Amino acid sequence: MQGSESSSASDLACRFGQLWQQSDLDYLLAEVPRAIDQCLDGLQRIAKIVRAMKEFSHPGADEKAPVDINRAIETTVAVSRNEWKYVAEVDLHLDEKLPLVPCLHGEFNQAILNLIVNAAQAIAGVVGETASSKGKITVSTRCLSDAAEISVSDTGMGIPEAIRSRIFEPFFTTKPVGKGTGQGLSLVHATIVKRLKGRVWFDSEVGRGTTFFIRLPLDVSTPPVAE
Repeated sequence: MQGSESSSASDLACRFGQLWQQSDLDYLLAEVPRAIDQCLDGLQRIAKIVRAMKEFSHPGADEKAPVDINRAIETTVAVSRNEWKYVAEVDLHLDEKLPLVPCLHGEFNQAILNLIVNAAQAIAGVVGETASSKGKITVSTRCLSDAAEISVSDTGMGIPEAIRSRIFEPFFTTKPVGKGTGQGLSLVHATIVKRLKGRVWFDSEVGRGTTFFIRLPLDVSTPPVAE
Protein backbone atom coordinates (compact mmCIF):
# COMPACT_ATOMS: atom_id res chain seq x y z
CA MET A 1 0.00 0.00 0.00
CA GLN A 2 2.77 2.39 0.92
CA GLY A 3 4.56 1.48 -2.27
CA SER A 4 1.47 2.34 -4.30
CA GLU A 5 1.13 5.73 -2.57
CA SER A 6 4.85 6.41 -3.13
CA SER A 7 4.47 5.51 -6.80
CA SER A 8 1.46 7.83 -7.18
CA ALA A 9 3.33 10.68 -5.55
CA SER A 10 6.32 10.05 -7.78
CA ASP A 11 4.12 9.99 -10.90
CA LEU A 12 2.44 13.23 -9.80
CA ALA A 13 5.79 14.92 -9.20
CA CYS A 14 7.01 13.72 -12.56
CA ARG A 15 3.89 15.02 -14.31
CA PHE A 16 4.20 18.37 -12.53
CA GLY A 17 7.80 18.60 -13.65
CA GLN A 18 6.80 17.97 -17.25
CA LEU A 19 4.09 20.66 -17.12
CA TRP A 20 6.53 23.10 -15.49
CA GLN A 21 9.00 22.58 -18.31
CA GLN A 22 6.29 22.95 -20.96
CA SER A 23 4.98 26.19 -19.46
CA ASP A 24 6.50 29.54 -20.36
CA LEU A 25 7.11 30.83 -16.85
CA ASP A 26 8.48 34.20 -17.96
CA TYR A 27 5.43 34.78 -20.14
CA LEU A 28 3.06 33.90 -17.30
CA LEU A 29 4.87 36.14 -14.83
CA ALA A 30 4.55 39.03 -17.26
CA GLU A 31 1.01 38.43 -18.51
CA VAL A 32 -0.90 37.27 -15.43
CA PRO A 33 -0.41 40.55 -13.48
CA ARG A 34 -1.34 42.46 -16.63
CA ALA A 35 -4.51 40.41 -17.05
CA ILE A 36 -5.43 41.01 -13.40
CA ASP A 37 -4.89 44.78 -13.85
CA GLN A 38 -7.15 44.75 -16.92
CA CYS A 39 -9.83 42.89 -14.98
CA LEU A 40 -9.65 45.37 -12.11
CA ASP A 41 -9.80 48.28 -14.56
CA GLY A 42 -12.87 46.72 -16.18
CA LEU A 43 -14.57 46.27 -12.82
CA GLN A 44 -13.86 49.90 -11.93
CA ARG A 45 -15.39 51.03 -15.23
CA ILE A 46 -18.48 48.93 -14.59
CA ALA A 47 -18.82 50.29 -11.06
CA LYS A 48 -18.48 53.85 -12.38
CA ILE A 49 -21.18 53.28 -14.99
CA VAL A 50 -23.53 51.68 -12.45
CA ARG A 51 -23.07 54.63 -10.08
CA ALA A 52 -23.65 57.04 -12.95
CA MET A 53 -26.82 55.24 -14.02
CA LYS A 54 -28.17 55.42 -10.47
CA GLU A 55 -27.49 59.14 -10.35
CA PHE A 56 -28.81 59.73 -13.86
CA SER A 57 -32.09 57.99 -13.04
CA HIS A 58 -32.63 60.29 -10.06
CA PRO A 59 -36.41 60.52 -9.50
CA GLY A 60 -37.94 63.57 -11.19
CA ALA A 61 -39.27 66.45 -9.15
CA ASP A 62 -41.91 69.07 -9.84
CA GLU A 63 -40.00 71.87 -8.15
CA LYS A 64 -36.50 73.14 -8.75
CA ALA A 65 -33.76 72.18 -6.32
CA PRO A 66 -30.06 73.13 -6.10
CA VAL A 67 -28.12 70.89 -8.48
CA ASP A 68 -24.39 70.35 -8.97
CA ILE A 69 -24.39 70.92 -12.74
CA ASN A 70 -20.80 69.73 -13.16
CA ARG A 71 -21.51 66.44 -11.44
CA ALA A 72 -24.69 65.97 -13.46
CA ILE A 73 -22.71 66.46 -16.68
CA GLU A 74 -20.01 63.97 -15.61
CA THR A 75 -22.73 61.45 -14.84
CA THR A 76 -24.47 61.95 -18.18
CA VAL A 77 -21.20 61.62 -20.12
CA ALA A 78 -20.51 58.30 -18.37
CA VAL A 79 -24.03 56.99 -19.03
CA SER A 80 -23.89 57.99 -22.71
CA ARG A 81 -20.43 56.53 -23.35
CA ASN A 82 -21.74 53.83 -25.66
CA GLU A 83 -23.19 56.54 -27.92
CA TRP A 84 -19.90 58.37 -28.52
CA LYS A 85 -16.99 56.05 -27.72
CA TYR A 86 -16.60 54.71 -31.26
CA VAL A 87 -16.68 58.08 -33.03
CA ALA A 88 -15.42 60.73 -30.61
CA GLU A 89 -13.35 61.65 -27.62
CA VAL A 90 -15.07 63.73 -24.93
CA ASP A 91 -13.30 66.63 -23.22
CA LEU A 92 -14.77 68.25 -20.11
CA HIS A 93 -13.94 71.82 -19.13
CA LEU A 94 -16.01 72.39 -16.01
CA ASP A 95 -15.85 75.56 -13.95
CA GLU A 96 -14.97 74.50 -10.40
CA LYS A 97 -16.38 77.76 -9.06
CA LEU A 98 -19.83 77.11 -10.50
CA PRO A 99 -22.40 77.27 -7.67
CA LEU A 100 -25.37 74.96 -7.28
CA VAL A 101 -27.98 75.82 -9.88
CA PRO A 102 -31.77 75.80 -9.28
CA CYS A 103 -32.80 73.01 -11.61
CA LEU A 104 -34.91 69.93 -12.28
CA HIS A 105 -32.25 67.25 -11.97
CA GLY A 106 -33.73 64.52 -14.14
CA GLU A 107 -34.89 66.81 -16.93
CA PHE A 108 -31.54 68.60 -17.07
CA ASN A 109 -29.75 65.24 -17.35
CA GLN A 110 -32.01 64.26 -20.23
CA ALA A 111 -31.39 67.56 -22.04
CA ILE A 112 -27.60 67.14 -21.79
CA LEU A 113 -27.91 63.51 -22.89
CA ASN A 114 -29.85 64.60 -26.00
CA LEU A 115 -27.17 67.16 -26.88
CA ILE A 116 -24.35 64.63 -26.46
CA VAL A 117 -26.15 62.02 -28.57
CA ASN A 118 -26.85 64.68 -31.20
CA ALA A 119 -23.15 65.64 -31.21
CA ALA A 120 -22.05 62.01 -31.55
CA GLN A 121 -24.41 61.47 -34.48
CA ALA A 122 -23.17 64.63 -36.18
CA ILE A 123 -19.57 63.41 -35.87
CA ALA A 124 -20.50 59.91 -37.07
CA GLY A 125 -21.86 61.53 -40.23
CA VAL A 126 -18.34 62.81 -40.92
CA VAL A 127 -15.98 60.09 -39.68
CA GLY A 128 -18.28 57.06 -40.01
CA GLU A 129 -19.47 54.76 -37.23
CA THR A 130 -16.41 52.48 -37.50
CA ALA A 131 -13.92 55.30 -37.83
CA SER A 132 -10.18 54.83 -37.48
CA SER A 133 -9.92 58.50 -36.49
CA LYS A 134 -12.31 60.17 -34.07
CA GLY A 135 -13.92 63.56 -33.71
CA LYS A 136 -14.24 65.52 -30.50
CA ILE A 137 -17.10 66.52 -28.22
CA THR A 138 -16.31 69.28 -25.74
CA VAL A 139 -18.60 70.03 -22.81
CA SER A 140 -17.91 73.19 -20.85
CA THR A 141 -19.47 75.14 -18.00
CA ARG A 142 -18.85 78.65 -16.76
CA CYS A 143 -20.34 80.97 -14.18
CA LEU A 144 -21.73 84.34 -15.28
CA SER A 145 -22.91 87.08 -12.95
CA ASP A 146 -26.50 85.83 -12.85
CA ALA A 147 -26.48 82.54 -14.75
CA ALA A 148 -24.71 79.25 -15.40
CA GLU A 149 -23.73 78.59 -19.00
CA ILE A 150 -23.20 75.14 -20.49
CA SER A 151 -21.88 74.48 -23.99
CA VAL A 152 -21.71 71.24 -25.97
CA SER A 153 -19.46 71.42 -29.05
CA ASP A 154 -18.84 68.86 -31.77
CA THR A 155 -16.56 68.55 -34.77
CA GLY A 156 -19.38 67.26 -36.94
CA MET A 157 -20.72 68.37 -40.29
CA GLY A 158 -22.38 71.56 -39.04
CA ILE A 159 -25.96 72.69 -39.65
CA PRO A 160 -26.86 74.01 -43.10
CA GLU A 161 -28.16 77.57 -43.14
CA ALA A 162 -31.41 76.51 -44.81
CA ILE A 163 -32.60 74.40 -41.87
CA ARG A 164 -31.27 76.32 -38.87
CA SER A 165 -34.62 77.97 -38.15
CA ARG A 166 -36.25 74.53 -37.81
CA ILE A 167 -33.72 72.80 -35.55
CA PHE A 168 -35.90 72.98 -32.43
CA GLU A 169 -39.15 72.02 -34.18
CA PRO A 170 -40.80 68.80 -32.91
CA PHE A 171 -40.31 65.84 -35.27
CA PHE A 172 -37.95 67.74 -37.57
CA THR A 173 -34.94 65.62 -38.52
CA THR A 174 -32.49 65.27 -41.39
CA LYS A 175 -31.54 61.73 -40.35
CA PRO A 176 -32.61 58.66 -42.34
CA VAL A 177 -35.68 56.72 -41.25
CA GLY A 178 -34.88 54.72 -38.12
CA LYS A 179 -31.96 56.95 -37.16
CA GLY A 180 -33.84 59.73 -35.38
CA THR A 181 -37.29 60.87 -34.30
CA GLY A 182 -36.71 64.62 -34.41
CA GLN A 183 -37.60 64.87 -30.73
CA GLY A 184 -34.18 65.28 -29.12
CA LEU A 185 -33.53 68.97 -29.72
CA SER A 186 -37.18 69.96 -29.36
CA LEU A 187 -37.18 68.33 -25.91
CA VAL A 188 -33.99 70.24 -25.03
CA HIS A 189 -35.71 73.49 -25.99
CA ALA A 190 -38.87 72.63 -24.05
CA THR A 191 -36.89 71.65 -20.95
CA ILE A 192 -34.51 74.59 -20.88
CA VAL A 193 -36.86 77.38 -21.97
CA LYS A 194 -40.27 76.31 -20.71
CA ARG A 195 -39.44 74.21 -17.67
CA LEU A 196 -36.23 75.81 -16.41
CA LYS A 197 -36.87 79.39 -17.63
CA GLY A 198 -33.51 79.49 -19.33
CA ARG A 199 -32.22 79.96 -22.84
CA VAL A 200 -30.81 77.65 -25.52
CA TRP A 201 -29.19 78.56 -28.84
CA PHE A 202 -26.45 77.36 -31.16
CA ASP A 203 -23.58 78.49 -33.34
CA SER A 204 -22.69 76.37 -36.36
CA GLU A 205 -20.28 76.38 -39.27
CA VAL A 206 -20.80 73.91 -42.10
CA GLY A 207 -17.89 71.51 -42.35
CA ARG A 208 -16.46 72.47 -38.95
CA GLY A 209 -19.10 71.68 -36.34
CA THR A 210 -21.73 73.05 -34.00
CA THR A 211 -21.87 74.37 -30.45
CA PHE A 212 -25.08 74.37 -28.45
CA PHE A 213 -25.33 76.79 -25.54
CA ILE A 214 -27.57 76.58 -22.49
CA ARG A 215 -27.95 79.40 -20.01
CA LEU A 216 -29.76 78.80 -16.72
CA PRO A 217 -30.59 81.58 -14.24
CA LEU A 218 -29.00 81.29 -10.81
CA ASP A 219 -31.97 83.12 -9.29
CA VAL A 220 -35.21 81.12 -9.49
CA SER A 221 -37.18 84.38 -9.75
CA THR A 222 -35.32 85.46 -12.89
CA PRO A 223 -37.70 85.64 -15.90
CA PRO A 224 -36.78 83.70 -19.04
CA VAL A 225 -34.64 85.42 -21.66
CA ALA A 226 -36.52 86.14 -24.89
CA GLU A 227 -35.54 83.88 -27.77
